[in-house]
Amino acid sequence: QVQLVESGGGLVQPGGSLRLSCAASGNIYSINGMGWYRQAPGKERELVAGITSGGSTNYADSVKGRFTISRDNAKNTVYLQMNSLKPDDTAVYYCNAAVRRSMSSTWKDYWGQGTQVTVSS
Repeated sequence: QVQLVESGGGLVQPGGSLRLSCAASGNIYSINGMGWYRQAPGKERELVAGITSGGSTNYADSVKGRFTISRDNAKNTVYLQMNSLKPDDTAVYYCNAAVRRSMSSTWKDYWGQGTQVTVSS
C-alpha cells in the first residue's frame, strides 16, 4: 500500500506564509508527477501546482508568483511554499502523486487526506 501524509496547514493572516509538506511512503518503486490541489467550500477541487520527476513545474494562474512547488526525490516528498497568502487561498489542500509499485505495474494516482489552510485576520 502507499500513503501520502500532509503537514503544515493552519491559520495565517493575509500576507503571511505557510509551507506544506507531503511525504509518500509504503510500497513504492517510483514516483512520476506530484502535485497540490485544493478545494474550497462549495467549489470543485482544482490544481494549484504540479512538478514532474525531472523538476518541471506548472501553476494555476491565481498562485503564480506567490507559491513555489518543489520536491525531494530521495525522500519521496513534495513541498508547497505559499507566500503573500490571501483569504481566497482558504481551502483544504490535497497532495497527489502518480506512483508505480513495481517495475511491471501501471501508474496509479494516490491522494493525501488533506490539510486545512485558513487565511483570515
